[in-house]
Amino acid sequence: MNTDTHTAPKPLAVITGASSGIGAATARTLSALGHPLLLLARRVVRIEALGLPDTLTRSVDVTDAEAVAGAVREAEALYGPADLIVNNAGVMLLGEVARQPADEWERMFDVNVRGLLHGVRAVLPGMIERGRGTVINVSSVAGRRTYAHHTVYSGSKFAVHGMSESLREEVAGHGVRVVTIAPGAVETELLSHTTDEAVKAEYQAFKDSIEVLAPEDVAAAIGFAYQQPQRVTLRELVLAATAQVA
Repeated sequence: MNTDTHTAPKPLAVITGASSGIGAATARTLSALGHPLLLLARRVVRIEALGLPDTLTRSVDVTDAEAVAGAVREAEALYGPADLIVNNAGVMLLGEVARQPADEWERMFDVNVRGLLHGVRAVLPGMIERGRGTVINVSSVAGRRTYAHHTVYSGSKFAVHGMSESLREEVAGHGVRVVTIAPGAVETELLSHTTDEAVKAEYQAFKDSIEVLAPEDVAAAIGFAYQQPQRVTLRELVLAATAQVA
């Protein structure tokens, strides 16, 4: 009787925006499942501090397409082909369009839209060639409906939803899955990016009024979606705290 219990190593997973919040929680979740990781963030000290095994950490801004692609090539040389990317890097700069600095609009679209596309492009050709892979794009409920002071942020996240669904149609015939994760309010550092102090205080008061999602809740949803059989795509998962009405 064959008593060999050795199992094949798990494939490489890539996570952007991995230094805190949802990205860090997802890194811990996927590492616990046995996946080697490529963790990308601008604050490399924070991702190194996670101390996860079989992990390559690189200080990369997702708006730099060459840096993203180069890090993926480096990780694949170590751990084999990327089977999963979690495009989590994002910025939320809330404000009123009439008063918000235009460079904040540009930053949101650069990171939330162009940066996401850079992540997709870095892994997608290989996934298509191999006939399998999973792209998970972290969006927001603000990519499905509108809220006060979210005009440009919502625009960037509506773009994520639209691009994800169209991309799914492009690659479904190649065996590649595309999943959109749309969380409601989460206890992360995202609000700290907002520079309008009045808007920030109003949103913080809302968060303080209910029990919002923890990053681990979203990471669990990401893990659940990825662990489905490759023939099954959970196209969109929308999750929010039970107490969050809108």
